Amino acid sequence: MPKDPAPTTPLSKDADGDAHGSPEDPAHDDAHGDSRADAHEGEETGPKPVVEHVVEDELFGALTVRWDVERGGVTVSGERVPRVELRRAEGTEGEDHVPVGTRDGALLTLTVDGEEAVVDPAKGRLTRRSYRVDVRCAERSWRLVPDSLPGSRLVRSGVRLGEFSSDGDGKVLVEWREDAEPEALDAALGYALAAAFGTGAQPLWMTAVEVISDLLPG
Repeated sequence: MPKDPAPTTPLSKDADGDAHGSPEDPAHDDAHGDSRADAHEGEETGPKPVVEHVVEDELFGALTVRWDVERGGVTVSGERVPRVELRRAEGTEGEDHVPVGTRDGALLTLTVDGEEAVVDPAKGRLTRRSYRVDVRCAERSWRLVPDSLPGSRLVRSGVRLGEFSSDGDGKVLVEWREDAEPEALDAALGYALAAAFGTGAQPLWMTAVEVISDLLPG
C-alpha cells in the first residue's frame, strides 16, 4: 500500500481527530518501547520448551530423547529400542533442580512400550548413593547411581553396564563397558533415567565442606 505523504507538522490526526506521534516524536518511541518491553515480559512468562536431542548410540543406533520441561516428562524412542516414557503427575508443580520436576516416586509414572513399570528415586541428600534411581520391570531391576562428579553407572541385577552423563539439559551421553552385553531395554531405561534426573554427584567430603562454609559467618 502506498505511504501517505509526509506530514508537514510533528503531529498528524486520524479521521476522529486524535493525535498520533510521528516516528520522530519521543512519545512515539516511548510507546513502542513499552510495547516491546511488554512483549518480552510475556515471552519470559510463557510455557517452557520441549527439548529434543537425537543421539547416535554406538550399539543401538539413533535414539531420540524428548524432554518436556513444562509438564515434566521424558520420552526415549528409536527403531532398535522400546519406547520408554517417564512422566510427572499432571497438575503437580515441578522442582527446578530435577529435570523431570520431582524425586517423589508417587508422583511419577514409568511405562515401557505402554506397559507400566516401577520407578523409585531416592530423595537425594548428602551421599552419592542417596541420588540413586531404582526401576523394576518384567521381574528385573535396574539402578542408576552416581559414581563420579559428572557421571552415574547403570546396573542391571548387579551387572554394571555403562556410564551415563547428563547435565540436566536433556542431552545424554553413554560409554558402554567393553565386557558388558547391554540390551535394548537397558539403553532405553538408562537414557530416560539420566535425562529425567541428571547424573553425577559431589563426594560426601565436598558436600560437608560446602555445608560448613555456609554456616561460617562472613
